[in-house]
Amino acid sequence: MPKKVAVTYEDAKKVERYNAALRLVGLEPVPIKAGEPASLAEVDGLLLTGGTDIEPKLYGQEPAPETQPPNPERDRMEMRLLREALDRDLPVLAICRGLQLFNVHHGGTLIQHLPGDPHRAKQPPADPAKPLHEISVAPDTKLSGILGEGQHPVNSRHHQAVDRPGNDLRVSAKSAKDGVIEGLERPDKKFAVAVQWHPEDQVRTDETQLKLFRAFATAVDGQKA
Repeated sequence: MPKKVAVTYEDAKKVERYNAALRLVGLEPVPIKAGEPASLAEVDGLLLTGGTDIEPKLYGQEPAPETQPPNPERDRMEMRLLREALDRDLPVLAICRGLQLFNVHHGGTLIQHLPGDPHRAKQPPADPAKPLHEISVAPDTKLSGILGEGQHPVNSRHHQAVDRPGNDLRVSAKSAKDGVIEGLERPDKKFAVAVQWHPEDQVRTDETQLKLFRAFATAVDGQKA
């Protein structure tokens, strides 16, 4: 039987991309929407997905004009599930908004708007798998052990970003163009990796991005039954 992974989401159409990527590496997604009963009791990992902006008050700020209306139910649910997963040392993969929530959970802050850079548009491009810029992966990180250190093309699409990294987090990747943080991880956990781009869109066209889901699957499969 495949191991199960909780997948948080708010848009049923968009969550299927994450579900398909998990199935590709032999995992069974368990989608959890804000407002529904949410538990990690029957799963072996947690995937935090993309979505709308996080409530700025959670990191001590008032909303900027460009910040989207928050989804407080989702913020609370994901914060609670992430805390449980980290406490139990369950594998965690956080993507896009997931990285930002991962940072805020650890006491970090966000840049509420990155102006003027086309690869950080709010709306996805016509081809969501198309790389838009390059990241530089830091050496001696979990991420470098998966993707390889140095530069890799990715498909980031976000208008917010990490400002101050949270406690216990290591920066594992930055945009090669402007230094915006693109990867975070918890070195003290078996697998707690967060990325700002969307590898779920690239897994069928980019072997490097598939490696990230395979590494997540290996960590999940290693959980005791």
